[in-house]
Amino acid sequence: MHIPCPLCGPRDLREFTYKGHDTYLYRPAPDAPPDAWNAYLHLRDNPAGATRDLWYHGAGCGAWLIVDRDTVTHQISGAALTRGLRNAD
Repeated sequence: MHIPCPLCGPRDLREFTYKGHDTYLYRPAPDAPPDAWNAYLHLRDNPAGATRDLWYHGAGCGAWLIVDRDTVTHQISGAALTRGLRNAD
């Protein structure tokens, strides 16, 4: 499987580290109530189909990417830098 890094071009999956669903980018404020933190830390969707995941290009440019992929077919439809997204900088 190849991931299309916006900075380096298509790269082999082995150059990347998987972090999880892109909801990790949208963490609650430090003073958010416990229910918000519980949902952020423990309640995740596990879709069969289209999803957006975080990947780190550690063996390449060092960028964090959001990768659009299908969990059933493993087809990747795109990738973008996380820079500029909430809590991602």
